Amino acid sequence: MTDTPVYIVANLHIEDADEYRKYEKGFFPVFTKHGGEFVTFDDNTHTFEGQAPRQGRMIIGKFPNEAAARAWYDDPEYQAISEHRRAGTQLQFLTMVHGMPTRG
Repeated sequence: MTDTPVYIVANLHIEDADEYRKYEKGFFPVFTKHGGEFVTFDDNTHTFEGQAPRQGRMIIGKFPNEAAARAWYDDPEYQAISEHRRAGTQLQFLTMVHGMPTRG
């Protein structure tokens, strides 16, 4: 693992807003504890090309490196609050994407 930044990309459909709000309330303290930065979310994305256009909410976050992202996901506190996400949404994917390495 390197110090290359990684991005977390998620796509989900909110089915129970109250349950999802419980997730949102607990999400940010755990996310930032591991160096996470919230980049954006969008409920109205546009697909220019492709066989499987995304619907629902797209979320993008950033971590300083892969180790930080894995520590966030594996954190028992995150896993506990993620039960609210699982109960309130239909998750299409939660994916880690490696950023470009710095050139030196």
